[in-house]
Amino acid sequence: MYNGIGLQTARGSGTNGYVQANLANLLLSKKRVAYNSEVDIKRAEAEINKQPNKELLEHNRKRHIELKCTDFEMLMENK
Repeated sequence: MYNGIGLQTARGSGTNGYVQANLANLLLSKKRVAYNSEVDIKRAEAEINKQPNKELLEHNRKRHIELKCTDFEMLMENK
């Protein structure tokens, strides 16, 4: 037994006597964010309202066009 926690002896309990710490309550304190200044608040808002990358959007648009061309090509080959 350690600090009054767990079994006095593991003998006859069907366990090895190992006691795990309950870490479920510790996560609540980490979720709270304390902002120190207006700069921190503005930086956090900028991350939330981030605009998508234009290069990625353009690539995605070209990819959809290429897929449509491939589908049309397969359709023409089947006819």
